[in-house]
Amino acid sequence: MTLSKLSLRNAKRQAKDYLVYFVTVVMAAALIYAFNSLIFSKEVLELSASLSSLPAAIVSASIVVVCIIGWLVHYTTGFMLTKRSRELGTYILIGLEPKQVARLFLMENLTIGSAALVLGTLLGNLLFQILRAIVLALYGMPYHFGFTFSLRALGLTFFYFVLIYLFAQFKSRKRIRSMKIYDLIYYEKINEEEVIQKSGKRRRTFVVSIVFGVIGTALIMIGHAIPAFAGAACIIVFLYGFFISFSSGVPTYFEKRPAQKYNRQTLLVFRTLSAKLTTMGIVMATISLLFTAVLISQGMGLIFSSIFHNREAQSCSFDLYITSYDTNVNLSEYLDFVHTNIPVTCELQYPIYQTEDSPITDYLETSAGYYRYYPKDTIIKYSDYAALREMLGYPEAALEPGKYLLHCAPYLKELLENYDRTVTLNGEEFALGNTYTENFNQRLYLGGNGFGFLLVLPDELLEECTVGSINYAAMTQVPVSEAQFLSLDSLLEPRWEYMAVYTKAQAEANAAFGIVMFTLPLYYLALILTMTTVTILTIHQLSEMNHYRQQFTLLRKLGMGKREMLKTLRTQFAIYYAMPAVPPLLITIPFILHMGQEVDPGILIGTSHPIVILGITLGLFFLIYAIYILLAYTGLKRNVLPYA
Repeated sequence: MTLSKLSLRNAKRQAKDYLVYFVTVVMAAALIYAFNSLIFSKEVLELSASLSSLPAAIVSASIVVVCIIGWLVHYTTGFMLTKRSRELGTYILIGLEPKQVARLFLMENLTIGSAALVLGTLLGNLLFQILRAIVLALYGMPYHFGFTFSLRALGLTFFYFVLIYLFAQFKSRKRIRSMKIYDLIYYEKINEEEVIQKSGKRRRTFVVSIVFGVIGTALIMIGHAIPAFAGAACIIVFLYGFFISFSSGVPTYFEKRPAQKYNRQTLLVFRTLSAKLTTMGIVMATISLLFTAVLISQGMGLIFSSIFHNREAQSCSFDLYITSYDTNVNLSEYLDFVHTNIPVTCELQYPIYQTEDSPITDYLETSAGYYRYYPKDTIIKYSDYAALREMLGYPEAALEPGKYLLHCAPYLKELLENYDRTVTLNGEEFALGNTYTENFNQRLYLGGNGFGFLLVLPDELLEECTVGSINYAAMTQVPVSEAQFLSLDSLLEPRWEYMAVYTKAQAEANAAFGIVMFTLPLYYLALILTMTTVTILTIHQLSEMNHYRQQFTLLRKLGMGKREMLKTLRTQFAIYYAMPAVPPLLITIPFILHMGQEVDPGILIGTSHPIVILGITLGLFFLIYAIYILLAYTGLKRNVLPYA
């Protein structure tokens, strides 16, 4: 049999034995190709001028992804070399040269990588269509399905895979050629040694690592750059110290508690766990660190997405909006441009007034962490308010005698309805009537219909009030284009200090840009990290199949029943997969909740509440985690248990 045929046969066997690894590399290739296709998609890049920076963002994310996949391939290749060292040593014993064996091993892995690249490219075309549909939907553009093939995206993906595999295979090839036959045959017997030998040092290391974990989490939650970097360093120390001391300390714990050690299947689980952790302490710590990065990436991706989307919805409800703090400004110059270039269906120019004092603003500032944007409470005439509601298609709001209406952000509604004092204007007192919470241009950086809330009072009472701003709102036949917005904005340039123009289309484009530039790359990284780390865990578990088979065959002969064996296997699985996942949960849960509270009030509410974001983050992570666990458990159960 020639080397090429032997390498092809071995490659098929490896792809079958390490199916989880092969599928992960295929998915990685698909994701890399799909995101590379975004870089070279003229349709996507022409959606907005701001997307010109998208290629740089995706390439930056892809560099990190290449490093992650490179680590997976390097680690798995080394793991395969360890498990197949006896076989490779046998090849040398029967007459092959070490360089031939190294070439054989190289050809096998390159064959697997090439097959993964081909399948990944085909799957990547489908994933690109999904990404393309998402981006077009964010920009409000129609999507039409159609397969496209980008040679430049394929070339860049191929370049990434060449880097990944050449680096991994070069080290393995060098190792095979330099090892002696004896060392190669018994290479599988070499395990990771315990880093800390003495029990006293283990206990001290464990305590110190916990302290570092608490300090690190607190520093990251501060939110500033220098404390965040210091906190990240503390968390790294915590994870490695925790797993080194915990895995080494398991035997000591049970040796001092023989009653627990010999209770039911504890001895079997204990021996398997201690052996596994002793040889995987550093690996477990690395995986746990990457799990922390995954959860933080997913959580921050959802937070960013919610911020961009909710701010867009709350900032500009009208198709076109112009506002000015200078109450003497003449808007005719700008309105001439609007009427000439933009098809307007309905419009209104109106003032926003201010009261003589600020009781409601003072109340909110002390009760809700409200940011004082205007010095006084803001008011609008009822006729203007009713016209604006009609423009937006909102239901009619009736104003009863002796009462005022309140339009506010949803998060302020309960507080303001509990405000039990009347509003006094021109000597007349008004009690609170109905409260409305639709989006109403109440979160603009300059101007707007109040900041978070707006009082609505009868027209005749406001004639003597101070005008705070002059505003113009319009609805158009078609969305205002980016070019029209930029042209109008350039007209306002000399007055940018106190004038601004907003369009609903531009607000939506800004939100879409933020999601495409930040959220998609974060989920790109998180998905790759999740698949990589869980694959390494699963490969380690499945590689022990022969050991488990011998173990459970012996237990069957000793009289252990099927139910007890299943329970034992499930317990081993649960502990093994829970170990690297628990520390990241203790770190990321308070981190995500804290970051959610740092956002401007009223942004993360409802389905975007930090608790909801945390639930979605954990749900997505454990969904992928559970799929890999189920695949590993099903395969191991079928091939290991004599009753299965």
